[in-house]
Amino acid sequence: MTLDPVHVDGIAQLAGQVRQTVETSDQDAAAERAWADFLDPLWHDGVKVLEPMGEQRRRKVAIEDVALTDPPFPSQHGLDSGTINPTTFKNGLVIDVAQAAMSAVPSDVELHRGRTIIMAVHSNDATLGFDGDWQGGDRGYAKRRVLDVPQVDRYEQRVVHALALYLAESQHALTNADVVDDLFVLDGPIYPTGVLRWADRDTELADLLAEDDRPKTVVGNYVELIERFVERDVPLVGFVKNSSTKAVTRTLRRKTNAPWVTDSAFFRRILERSDDDGDRQTDCLTATNWFRSRAGTDGIMSAEGSALGIERSLDPEAYEVTFFVCYDPRTDLVFRVEAPYAFTKDPDRRAKLTRQILHDVAAEQGPPLAVAKADELAKIDRQGSEELTRRIEREFDTDRDREFNDIRWGAVEETF
Repeated sequence: MTLDPVHVDGIAQLAGQVRQTVETSDQDAAAERAWADFLDPLWHDGVKVLEPMGEQRRRKVAIEDVALTDPPFPSQHGLDSGTINPTTFKNGLVIDVAQAAMSAVPSDVELHRGRTIIMAVHSNDATLGFDGDWQGGDRGYAKRRVLDVPQVDRYEQRVVHALALYLAESQHALTNADVVDDLFVLDGPIYPTGVLRWADRDTELADLLAEDDRPKTVVGNYVELIERFVERDVPLVGFVKNSSTKAVTRTLRRKTNAPWVTDSAFFRRILERSDDDGDRQTDCLTATNWFRSRAGTDGIMSAEGSALGIERSLDPEAYEVTFFVCYDPRTDLVFRVEAPYAFTKDPDRRAKLTRQILHDVAAEQGPPLAVAKADELAKIDRQGSEELTRRIEREFDTDRDREFNDIRWGAVEETF
């Protein structure tokens, strides 16, 4: 504890002062007005950036009841990828390592063992090239390769992280797509938003996204994945546990007093239920209808979007992002569930997907079991990351480029 109790009390008093200011604004009324007046549809610069599919409404389902119902899809497969996080070494290289894994419900041990591993490498030395062919491993259960990422003057860590993560995930999904029979659930959005956001972040990253084939290849994998599942008539959804999108609230701020920083904060305000005493009611899950989205990065993959020039074999509308939002009051968490328009344009299938997700969230008190299992298979914990980094240091015959905070926060075990 670096603050004395008297300072803690003083900071708490400041927080009370801020709370009094916030409470003078009626956020519930602002949320209700935004919901009632601006989302059917939500316009921005003459474009419908958000449009309800069917009737715009909120629904609630009793948690115990929906958890005990038979799910519409008898089996599920989930997919996730994890990384060691970007690491800079004294030899000038910046790398990240990602592994992707697929889960099955019911379980499939053979499938769970499979891995796709990508080591993304950045160097400012233009004479070096690192790209390699795919290699096997673990008696054929693993495939791995080195990816030489584009040169950038800044954002090296962001680039190696995004390309390693999404290439591993998309390649593993394509490799194993044919084993999915009923429903495929990505842990995260249906497109690599961490790459697509480059278009809005910085000129250098925007140019890289527009001109370099490597990020386009990653995005193209997700386009191909959707086409594969549409061809097989097996629905694909993305379960977003931590949505940071701000596209809806950013547009609402141009029309009304929208105090929310993220879309999740806005939808939480819309979906949370309270009793007469103001306490949160926790007996029901609540959810919105499905929306068709062209807001933010979703616009890139819309029918009118550029899709980065990637060739698409289906009607462009089929690739559009659609989503609904689910709120679990037991954990006070908001989840965004995405699917391509190809799978949600039919009202009956849309309803089945909604029932499946609500059943899973109610039963698991969190993400669907397929997602939770994929997350557990793919994640690289801190101990594993440290061990792998030390092995890479030995292979490089050099150390990582340490900072004081590595020692201060115990991220690096220093030896002398």
